[in-house]
Amino acid sequence: MALRFLGIYPNTPDDGSPTIWLDEDTGDLIIQSWKADETTVLQAQRVGSIPGHSTDVPGHETVIRLPASMLQFIPRPEVNGGNSGT
Repeated sequence: MALRFLGIYPNTPDDGSPTIWLDEDTGDLIIQSWKADETTVLQAQRVGSIPGHSTDVPGHETVIRLPASMLQFIPRPEVNGGNSGT
């Protein structure tokens, strides 16, 4: 796995700060951030995602809260000059 550092929470203290890396082999984002509080998790479960999909959070997953200021570090696909391929 080849990780590339993308960014860290602005004006961060020395530890425990939201950070984003890119796995250059897979394109996956690796995100360290604050765990969502119980109220947020329950609200996400109430809203759901797609019909029939469980809203339970499996033990190998968690719900995180990524600060809006961190969105600047998320890579965006390059637009091919507006060409949609047609």
